[in-house]
Amino acid sequence: MTEATFHGSLVWAMFALAAVTFAILLRLKAPYGRHYSGSGWGPDLSNRVGWIVMELPAPALFAVIYFMGESAGAPLPLIFLGLWQCHYLHRTFVHPLRTRTTGKRIPVVVAASAFTFNVINAYVNARWVSEIGRYDLQWPGDSRFLAGVLVFVAGFAINNHSDNILLRLRKPGETGYSIPHGGVFRYVSCPNYFGELLEWAGWALATWSLAGLAFFVYTAANLVPRALSHHRWYRTRFEDYPPDRKAVIPGLL
Repeated sequence: MTEATFHGSLVWAMFALAAVTFAILLRLKAPYGRHYSGSGWGPDLSNRVGWIVMELPAPALFAVIYFMGESAGAPLPLIFLGLWQCHYLHRTFVHPLRTRTTGKRIPVVVAASAFTFNVINAYVNARWVSEIGRYDLQWPGDSRFLAGVLVFVAGFAINNHSDNILLRLRKPGETGYSIPHGGVFRYVSCPNYFGELLEWAGWALATWSLAGLAFFVYTAANLVPRALSHHRWYRTRFEDYPPDRKAVIPGLL
């Protein structure tokens, strides 16, 4: 089996995994964050440690695999590397160290599952952009690339602005929840997830690849059901929750 064939098989496996994940998460709340009661899922560990460990393959392994590619030093793949690392260095190290999660735990099985997915996803996308994928000299001026980068940057901005609003809701030492306001929270309950969906939609468009599309589809399969769970949780917990907000996509869902 050639590497291209192996790579393609993993991409299609990601599409299949997305379908399974979506079906499961529509019926079952993923047990972390506000939806983890602290029992029934086996051993757990610190939420902060678990988050860093499970996200670590995304920036670290991606970089290792990327620099093994023949095109690693070319300008366009370096742009892709920069976009990827811009998201994942923040998501892996900055975000968990900023969140106020004292006492919160995450099941080992959840962290291990996310770690495994990130290993596969890092290989699939890094290998595509620096070795298997081929882009001609005109691609940086192609409307698909330009639109994809713009969508990615917009999603990154929305994702981080929304996270900052959530972080400011809690004073030092607090662990409770309250209704977030401002930014894209005017329209949806989970604008941080909406921003991340935009990021990987932009990535799929800019790379114009099945690898990127598979990652976007899996992201949607994972985040959309969780956003729906968050939305229902907000409505149940707060009687004065804004009635016009959607769950994750403004004006639609």
